[in-house]
Amino acid sequence: MLTDTICVALSAAGLGIAGLTAYRKRFRAAARIAAYALLPVGLAMTGVLDWLTDLVFKPSVWAGFGVLGVSWLLFTVSRAAERRAGGTRKERRAAAATERAERDGAVAPGASEPALGPGRGATGAKAADKPKPATRSSSGTEDFSDIEAILKKHGI
Repeated sequence: MLTDTICVALSAAGLGIAGLTAYRKRFRAAARIAAYALLPVGLAMTGVLDWLTDLVFKPSVWAGFGVLGVSWLLFTVSRAAERRAGGTRKERRAAAATERAERDGAVAPGASEPALGPGRGATGAKAADKPKPATRSSSGTEDFSDIEAILKKHGI
């Protein structure tokens, strides 16, 4: 009851200000002020204000907000602990599958060939056969032979 009276008074004052603004030939501003002035009466008529006052002044509602806060805190802490422990469930399952495969002697799907270094195994033989790229010539300048060939091809 008291909230309804306060809302009507606020709306009346707002509509008075809107009327004065319209008298000064500022019609767009007056329309905006009138729209704001009608909000309290509309909220009172729909019952939203009664719901809000019940929400603010009941201790059980505040206890409910406290429970929601604790729930949010637990979600946040558990997510942070999960990230520190090694990722999501999917990542942990993939790591466990890789461990089992290594223990059983099989190669896990998606695993790459181990690099054994030069002279060891297949990877080392491939690396030993590759020539090292020449970065500088004996004169101390960089090797631009392929660039020179392109320029000659175009007549430059």
